[in-house]
Amino acid sequence: MSNTDAIDLSRAPLLSHLLELRRRLLQCLLVLSILFVICYFNAQSIYHFLMQPLVDAFGEESGRRMIYTGLHEAFLTYLKLSFFASVFFTLPFLLIQLWRFITPGLYLHEKRAATILFSLTPILFLMGAALAYYIVFPMAWGFFISFESDAVAGSLPVQLEARVSEYLGLVMQLILAFGLSFELPVVLLLMAYAGMVKSAALASGRRYAILAIYTVAALITPPDLISQIALGTPIVLLYEISIWLIRIIEKNKTVNNFSPRTS
Repeated sequence: MSNTDAIDLSRAPLLSHLLELRRRLLQCLLVLSILFVICYFNAQSIYHFLMQPLVDAFGEESGRRMIYTGLHEAFLTYLKLSFFASVFFTLPFLLIQLWRFITPGLYLHEKRAATILFSLTPILFLMGAALAYYIVFPMAWGFFISFESDAVAGSLPVQLEARVSEYLGLVMQLILAFGLSFELPVVLLLMAYAGMVKSAALASGRRYAILAIYTVAALITPPDLISQIALGTPIVLLYEISIWLIRIIEKNKTVNNFSPRTS
């Protein structure tokens, strides 16, 4: 066999993988596009759902309102909201496609490990998003609204009239931040599976990790201790759980569920 034939044979599997990846990415884009259209026509319902924590903080009969100050602001906000919701709902399909793409190249014990990790990914993301929506939003919004004041002699009342784009932008930012931050165990388990980290190293660097977690939480959340602690504390707990799981992986040498491939 000539060198040219050998090179062509080596390129064939790579080309096949690239075509397969392209096909699955196109499927994901198609699903994303369809969901975007659906979410746009239901943007009002999504808007009311994301607005509910603020409505509850004000009170049902408060008569408060949201404002927008540019002619195109509300339209662009609804587009962003629709895209955010479509990405949110596309995530499970994206993970399924990614799983089907990498499965043929895995051993049996690697498939079992990957199945667990891919199953945990959407669950942890939803847990983080739910924590933001049901726990953090009510407490944070109540804290910010507490700075309103009534009119007194010689002064004007201080009331919140939030811009719809700013509010929804903050809500989407926090939901993504909490959801993605809850993926820390999956990332650490994948790194342990690849032999990039050890439980002993994670345990010895615990103090630096906690400092980094709360620093990042302070950067990606509003400037209040409630949301910062609400994000940082679960991540620290997930970090500790990850160390415990990695220790189990390292000790379980006979069942190589998460050990690197040795071929």
